[in-house]
Amino acid sequence: MARRRQIYEGKAKILYEGPEPGTLIQYFKDDATAFNAQKRGTISGKGVINNRISEHIFTSLAAIGVPTHFIRRVNMREQLIRQVEIIPIEVVVRNVAAGSLSKRLGIEEGTQLPRTIIEYYYKDDALGDPMIADEHIACFGWATQDEMNDIADMAIRVNDFLSGMFAAIGIRLIDFKLEFGRVWEGDYVRVILADEISPDGCRLWDIKTNEKLDKDRFRQDLGGVEEAYQEVARRLGLLQPEEESAVLDLDSHRKKRGK
Repeated sequence: MARRRQIYEGKAKILYEGPEPGTLIQYFKDDATAFNAQKRGTISGKGVINNRISEHIFTSLAAIGVPTHFIRRVNMREQLIRQVEIIPIEVVVRNVAAGSLSKRLGIEEGTQLPRTIIEYYYKDDALGDPMIADEHIACFGWATQDEMNDIADMAIRVNDFLSGMFAAIGIRLIDFKLEFGRVWEGDYVRVILADEISPDGCRLWDIKTNEKLDKDRFRQDLGGVEEAYQEVARRLGLLQPEEESAVLDLDSHRKKRGK
């Protein structure tokens, strides 16, 4: 078997050269990081679960007209994607106060925001992904105004869809991160959704209990990280019956911690 050429390795994924020009293979790792990679660990099976969840979400978004880089899932840990030029901006959509927003503005975590907020962060690990404004994006030419209009429109559309999708399975979408990239279609440049959407980049709380079902369980040493990711996949109908037996009740982890 020919050795695949690695294009890029990030904290959670590896990109390999694809079978056809303009394609890549995206491999999902079990590695987990937090606080700008100051905390590192492994979440067993995370790559498999995130591959399935991201496939499901990207396929659903494409069905409602949101353009994405996803082509098809190749195996348990890999998917075939379109090669894009990543726009160096992380787009964070917030519906409920949590994480850095609560710390920055002193708003109690869990507070419903009066309106959805879209924030932008410059993608640079060495700088800690600093928060930026539209003026920075325009000044340094990271994206055009038309591209930012498309990005904002898609972010709101994705948020509306995901909020409803998760609410239907008893999950509250607190906030989430998106990334976008450019593709060339002839002489025309188009912005499409890229990267992944999974519990790694979303805050997902159980509607009834506020139980965290995302990477905050890793960040905050709550335990039951693997089970939380599995629970999201189970509610989305992505686990087979024999796999559902592996999903544990997160209540046991609360009891161990005396919660």
